[in-house]
Amino acid sequence: MVSTSVYSQKAATQNKQSLENKKKKLNEEINEINSLLSETKASKKTSLNQLVAINKKISIREELISTIVAEIQQLNKEIKQNEREITKLQENLKRLKDEYARMIYFAQRNRDSYSRLVFIFASGDFNQAYLRLKYFQQYSQFRKKQANEIVTAQKILNEKIEELKSKKHEKDLLLGNEEEEKGNLTKEREGQEVVLTELQKRERQLKEELQKKKRDAENLQLAIKRLIEAEIKRKAELAAKEAAAAAAAKKAAEKKAAKAKNMKEEKVETKEVKEVKKDATMPELSDEAVELSNDFANNRGKLPWPVTKGYICEQYGEHEHPAIKGFMMFNNGVEICSSIGAQARAVFAGEVTGIAVSPTGGKLVIIRHGEYLSVYSNLGDVSVKTGDKVAVKQPLGTILHNEDEGKSSINLQIWKGQKTMDPSGWLSGIK
Repeated sequence: MVSTSVYSQKAATQNKQSLENKKKKLNEEINEINSLLSETKASKKTSLNQLVAINKKISIREELISTIVAEIQQLNKEIKQNEREITKLQENLKRLKDEYARMIYFAQRNRDSYSRLVFIFASGDFNQAYLRLKYFQQYSQFRKKQANEIVTAQKILNEKIEELKSKKHEKDLLLGNEEEEKGNLTKEREGQEVVLTELQKRERQLKEELQKKKRDAENLQLAIKRLIEAEIKRKAELAAKEAAAAAAAKKAAEKKAAKAKNMKEEKVETKEVKEVKKDATMPELSDEAVELSNDFANNRGKLPWPVTKGYICEQYGEHEHPAIKGFMMFNNGVEICSSIGAQARAVFAGEVTGIAVSPTGGKLVIIRHGEYLSVYSNLGDVSVKTGDKVAVKQPLGTILHNEDEGKSSINLQIWKGQKTMDPSGWLSGIK
């Protein structure tokens, strides 16, 4: 029973620590968005990015409030447990005190040493006298033991009462914290409504801008796709060339070893070369590339972000515009908003296989990680070149800043072959 109590206390402590860590992380995220939002507000007109940042902050704030509520619930459980323990301790203390009082009463009645001596000497024989003497000695020890137990029980009870006071104080602080965060949430929702109303007044203009962005995004996607197809073709041709060279070397070795079998083996080699050419869209991977692919795949959900600070301001796939109901948007990657002058960095080690100017004006960098590719677009200055081997978190270039929108953002895409994947499932710290 004691081990069960210790286990539940340990589990409660771990749970409490986990909630506190989560609360700390959420507060950091809110501060980060506030910092980015102040840059966005520097823009002369209300922008969509403001709304996205406010939406994100509201979402984190709601999660923060839920975490505080969970902490309060945890504390309520601990307070109830504490109160139950205090009740038991009080009952036990009362029992000990009652027993001790009865002993004291009995001792008072027999406090006279003369009476005790008479009681001992009134024994029928020596053995009985010895037993009566031992009785008085043991009784005295028991009284001391009872007194010590009362002192110990009182001490434990006092500690539990202090612990209970501390928990109740902590709960009061959390309740105050909850109210404060709810107040912040109300203000943020009011701000959200103001920005939303302002944007909806410009719905027609926004739609035109969004249509243009849509076309730009499609052109960008086409450009990336062409670059990736060219890269796949290049790797396929390289693989075919290496396979042909290996086949020729093997053929020469076999010719030297057994001339009689050369004709038959040449046919086999020719067939192998043809098969490689036929499968040119699926390039063979070297051992090193296979290892890199496996490493990349094993790091799903653990990859560092392509920026040191930021948040996802546009998700992967098809989704509704946050301000214009019914207007659908599509993203082949995720857009991550960051601060002015932020550096883009590689999410994994690999080789730079392409750098190009995108149709939207910024530059894009493609890095190969075995059979996977990561694409970083909307960069200004680029600090790497095609063929460079890059390490994880190595800077790639500066993210462009859009003055009109007050936004600095990078678009990250992850490809496997010619298919895109949702990068948010690959980055660390995303639920």
